[in-house]
Amino acid sequence: MNANISSRINLMRIVLISGIVFVHVPYDPATSPYVGTYGGIDWLRIFLGDSLFRVGVPCLSAISGYLLFRRGLENFDYGRTLKTKARTVLLPFLLWNLAFLALVFVAQSKDISSGYLPEVIGASPREWLSFAFALEDLPINLPLYFLRDLLLCIVLSPALAWLIKRYPAQTLAVLFAYAVLPVPNGIFLKKTILFGFSAGIYMSLHRIDVRSFDRFSWPIIIAFLSAAVLLSILLYQFGPNFPVWLEMLRSLIAISGIVGSWAVSALLVRTNIGAQLSRGSGLSFWIFCTHFPLLVLFWMIWNRSDIGYYPAFYCAVPLITIAFLAGAYALSARWLPALTAILTGSRTGSARDMRARTGAVRAGPSPQQRT
Repeated sequence: MNANISSRINLMRIVLISGIVFVHVPYDPATSPYVGTYGGIDWLRIFLGDSLFRVGVPCLSAISGYLLFRRGLENFDYGRTLKTKARTVLLPFLLWNLAFLALVFVAQSKDISSGYLPEVIGASPREWLSFAFALEDLPINLPLYFLRDLLLCIVLSPALAWLIKRYPAQTLAVLFAYAVLPVPNGIFLKKTILFGFSAGIYMSLHRIDVRSFDRFSWPIIIAFLSAAVLLSILLYQFGPNFPVWLEMLRSLIAISGIVGSWAVSALLVRTNIGAQLSRGSGLSFWIFCTHFPLLVLFWMIWNRSDIGYYPAFYCAVPLITIAFLAGAYALSARWLPALTAILTGSRTGSARDMRARTGAVRAGPSPQQRT
């Protein structure tokens, strides 16, 4: 673990999470990209939201697994890890999700937001448990299912590490089949999270030099982008009800994005904007936890306006959301540093680094309700 790898990990986080914003851009049946109303723009939406940026979840999982065991299995303290992750993952999940659930409850009790989000008024206790804690289904703040599954991976991490240390090929093969094949999810909401997390553990425990692939960056990037383009063409042709083989292909390409994204980071980190974006992870975590409620709010406002051209909403709102949240993070970190640290799981950096990161995002963020 050196400065280059650390910077590239932070860079991947902000770029991937900015891409995840595009994954969650809301739409209704009339504006679904699979209707084909807007031709090439609809294909672009599928390429970005259902193909290219689907790599975010397995990639972020791989980063978490890699960092968790970067000091080796012999130095892994399970009890201390659980205490740390309760503060850095569980607490932010509860704060952001429960706050949004309370807001949705108040809004729906006043007949606001009905039809935009699951109905919490009159929901069963079992449904409320999922809305609040993602016990069986997606939480009300939809993207936070990732934190829920990540916590499960952390709880299982000693067993995963033991298996990967002794039987790496067999363990990864089984987890790969679980992630790609049409088998039940079990306790996980997204199967690729478990494989990505385990792949990260493998790279740490077996001391894989992750920079050894850098000399192949361009061929890897071209191959991954070609696969993402091909997938988007197939999705556009067969969607929105995909055959089983296409769902498997989508999972396979999402997993391959672990290597593809790492290759991109090797080139991007050498640029000025890449260097600025790589300074810390507080902003990326802030955007991840807050973007979905803001996107839903913008969608509600849009539907009350007289503008009917959906591509204008799709192109503008993700960038506005990222810029707005970057500014909100900067103000929160300056005026309420203690609260900001809690809300970001102690991921806030120095004020200087924070200002550099938010300034970089305002200058040029990297670019959809379906994860």
